[in-house]
Amino acid sequence: MANEKTTIDEWAVKDLEDGSSLRITVLGCTELGNEGQPGIQVYYMGNIINYEPLIVERWAYQASKTGQSEYLLENYSWLAHEDQYIKNSLILGSPLKARVEVKTRSSKPVVKEYELPFEV
Repeated sequence: MANEKTTIDEWAVKDLEDGSSLRITVLGCTELGNEGQPGIQVYYMGNIINYEPLIVERWAYQASKTGQSEYLLENYSWLAHEDQYIKNSLILGSPLKARVEVKTRSSKPVVKEYELPFEV
């Protein structure tokens, strides 16, 4: 069976300083990762994050070692500036969630969460 992608959400946060915007696209996938299990993908600024069972299990373990219920994915986020960023996180619990927080220079942070279609 081929991987089928469906758009879950598509949104942008505009920066009134220069007229640019930070765009986020979230896709549901029927097959992700080495095990070909359902998951979601987050697209931003030419980057893709795969939330699939094997990597999410590793992130959940790393979060539990430090006692965090929200695990910031620093390597998968755009944190170049304090006043504008895209933060991607894993929210532990049941259900597991992917969290995306976007801030531009002229906006307040916009946060959206998406339930993952699996448990670890």
